[in-house]
Amino acid sequence: MTDKIEILNDRLFPVSRQTLFDAFADPKTLEIWWGPDGFTNRITAFDLRPGGDWLVTMIASNGDEFHNHWSFEEVVAGERIRAFHHGPVHAFPLEMTFVEEPDGTRLSWRMLFERTEENLEIERFLHAANEQNFDRLQVVLEKGAN
Repeated sequence: MTDKIEILNDRLFPVSRQTLFDAFADPKTLEIWWGPDGFTNRITAFDLRPGGDWLVTMIASNGDEFHNHWSFEEVVAGERIRAFHHGPVHAFPLEMTFVEEPDGTRLSWRMLFERTEENLEIERFLHAANEQNFDRLQVVLEKGAN
């Protein structure tokens, strides 16, 4: 048994690799779709380069605010982003890859967590939350195509 919990999500989006990458790379667009259902976002820093910081406040439907700090470890435009989430809770790396396929671009997310009781309990929730994130991204991409 590995000492890490791995959460994988991927989806094929019917857009070019650059279009999909740009939906993350543009903070105004990212604010619209980031996070699970019921959240809005306020991005106060977004420096998409190795060593750059990303500060985003996720606002729940009840008004609760969650200040998140990320740092970018690797950025290969149109191909890959590796980032580290420092908090408020759950420190973990996230790797996003963008792979062209005949019908569009496959976005894959890989998150790694320490194997703790708390992380084991949220594992299923995180996979579902990531799928909601992809659903929200799909809507933004569809609106942009019209």
